[in-house]
Amino acid sequence: MKKKTSTIQRVFRYLGKYRILLVLSLALALVTVAGQLYIPILQGDAIDYIIDEGNVDFAAIMKIIVVILITTGAVALFQWIMNICNNKITYSIIHDIRRDAFDKLQRLPVKYADSHSTGEIVSKVIADVDQFADGLLMGFTQFFTGVMTIIGTLAFMIYINWRITLVVVLVTPLSFFVAAFVAKKTYTMFKLQSETRGEQTGFIDEMIGNEKVVQAYGHEDEATDRFDDINLRLQKYSLKAIFFSSVTNPSTRFVNNVVYALVALSGALSVVRNPLSFTVGRLSMFLSYANQYTKPFNEISGVVTELQNALACADRVLDLIEEEPLSPDADDVLVVRQGEGKISLTNVAFSYDKEKELIKNFNLDVKPGQRVAIVGPTGCGKTTMINLLMRFYDVDEGSIKVEGKDIRDVTRKSLRDNYGMVLQETWLKSGTIRENITTGKPDATDEEIIAAAKAAHANSFIKRLPDGYDTVIGEDGGSLSQGQKQLLCIARVMLCLPPMLILDEATSSIDTRTEMKIQEAFAQMMKGRTSFIVAHRLSTIKSADIILVMKDGNVIEQGNHEELLAKGGFYSRLYNSQFS
Repeated sequence: MKKKTSTIQRVFRYLGKYRILLVLSLALALVTVAGQLYIPILQGDAIDYIIDEGNVDFAAIMKIIVVILITTGAVALFQWIMNICNNKITYSIIHDIRRDAFDKLQRLPVKYADSHSTGEIVSKVIADVDQFADGLLMGFTQFFTGVMTIIGTLAFMIYINWRITLVVVLVTPLSFFVAAFVAKKTYTMFKLQSETRGEQTGFIDEMIGNEKVVQAYGHEDEATDRFDDINLRLQKYSLKAIFFSSVTNPSTRFVNNVVYALVALSGALSVVRNPLSFTVGRLSMFLSYANQYTKPFNEISGVVTELQNALACADRVLDLIEEEPLSPDADDVLVVRQGEGKISLTNVAFSYDKEKELIKNFNLDVKPGQRVAIVGPTGCGKTTMINLLMRFYDVDEGSIKVEGKDIRDVTRKSLRDNYGMVLQETWLKSGTIRENITTGKPDATDEEIIAAAKAAHANSFIKRLPDGYDTVIGEDGGSLSQGQKQLLCIARVMLCLPPMLILDEATSSIDTRTEMKIQEAFAQMMKGRTSFIVAHRLSTIKSADIILVMKDGNVIEQGNHEELLAKGGFYSRLYNSQFS
């Protein structure tokens, strides 16, 4: 319950922005309830006119009917306006939550994306927020009117006959006990349902993105088995959540029917004993109020169970919004302008898991314009070095300096503006070819774009596309081949030409002939620019000024190609093994 209260408090922080609409909604709810409570009085008066000593006052009854019609119409109009306000409040809050969630995703450290599946994150922002919207809307439309109806009918019943009212008040709370018991079970099941749905979304996303690999390795049966396991758990949690939520309404209805029967019996006896003070019309009024009094308990119990699901979903997405963001740049932080490319690493230590050392006591001085190649077996820390240089992760110990400034003392944006990056895994957005190339330089001219594409050897295949540079591609490149997507990523860097370059297996998806041309383009591009090259094919880094040979997070050898071959060490064995 402590966690749930915290979630409610966080939701109310979003609600505060729309307090004017909320006050208007509450005022309309009050007017609507007052109108609904006024109608039984009119009906009771009409009944008394009918049975009053056998004389029927048709004129008085017609006036009452007209007032009932006007009141009913007014109530319907106010309910319609109230629903508009409630819809506005609900979907404005949903808009704000989704905006904050997406904004937080842009400011979270890279380690969050590394430790959470894409499907789970998508499920929080899309499915969980939708579920929360449904519960929130039901809460606004039924909860407030239900509470006001209970208070209003209770006041009228006390005015009409406080003794019978006492019977109603003593029996009705049984509904709350039933609802409270079920609510605890329901919240737990809905939370498990939401978490399992996120797991299922992540698995589906993973399988669709890797369907070729699944089929190539005959993994279809294993994938289906795992999906069935997740699906069965989701079915189990969903059935339990629905079962517990469905038990509430029948239980509260039973209690309410018992209340109604007791009221009818007590009222009938009162009419028989004292027909002058407690008329048939007043009994009709009381029964109508008793029915209206108990009805909200059914609705509120339904709302409560729906809110269990809404709060469970809200809890997940609000936890995302409250994740610890990247530490903001300090007020006195520096801005790195287009520098020369001088970089130094001093006693750098870093590990993803603090109990397992990865990089320790790492030292390196890179002069402007030097080409630094990083080689070594898989998992030795090559890509980790790139993450540290770009400050996707901060070092645990030591320092990394650019142009003599610690990168923790400069803005992340200015630091990253000084790097051009081509990774083994391509990233393209939905949009035109032109928009993808100009990601780092939106104001580039057509001449600059075409020149960059030619330098990356991408111009020829772009011109063959249906609309050339205006061809729209889908998510992650759509139908383009892996090599073509890589060429577009290279063209993107060719257009910006920052002072420092990071090439992480940049030509791994390109054919040998094109790779040779790209290497020539890279050689031209890297002139005068500090470059870090991560490569497994050692033939591509023979011209590097410094080759760092890494193993288990340590630099075990350092030098140029000829020096390292002459040593006959690990690099020499690694290089010769590729040509043996």
